[in-house]
Amino acid sequence: MKPQKHDRRQFFRQALKLTAGGVALPFAGVARAAYAPPPQSTSAAAVLLEGPHRSLAFNHTHTRERIDLVYAVNDQYVPDAMRTLNRFLRDHYSGTVGQMDPQLFDLLHRVQTLLGSKSVRSFEVISGYRCPETNSHLRNSRGGGVAKRSLHMEGKAIDVRLPGVPLAELRDAALSLAAGGVGYYPSEQFVQIDTGRVRSWG
Repeated sequence: MKPQKHDRRQFFRQALKLTAGGVALPFAGVARAAYAPPPQSTSAAAVLLEGPHRSLAFNHTHTRERIDLVYAVNDQYVPDAMRTLNRFLRDHYSGTVGQMDPQLFDLLHRVQTLLGSKSVRSFEVISGYRCPETNSHLRNSRGGGVAKRSLHMEGKAIDVRLPGVPLAELRDAALSLAAGGVGYYPSEQFVQIDTGRVRSWG
């Protein structure tokens, strides 16, 4: 028997909630690939109960927004979660919303798992997506400290820290995965983590 629409909505309200600016919003479903609708024969609730999920929580240091959500179940990304994360990690200078690389969230999840009990739940975000105009402005105003072809413009980089975790430990955890770039900025108190080629600096 197919589940009633009302029951499905109630399930999502209870099982999958995200917090953005203090407002709880329900997820709509789970897809087999990012941004694709779920198969008609599979209920979202059933898919969610089939396997382990991956979740992340963020506090944005500039917008003061907070978010805590399930972004993937097994090898499936939650489309609504991807859209919400794109919005949350928008260019905070211009308000431009980009498209973040879902693999970046997997990388952050792996870093947090490595840190285990040392890690608090929420990453503090300094910078997510950055539009070309903002990148150019920052590059010109910060004496060349911003890369001309920054991966922030492709949604493949994020600047973060974890309260309670020494910055060097966060860097080392990311480096140990050898899954992308890791930049260390102790003066500014953040680590850049990206899904580009394996490299490190700072």
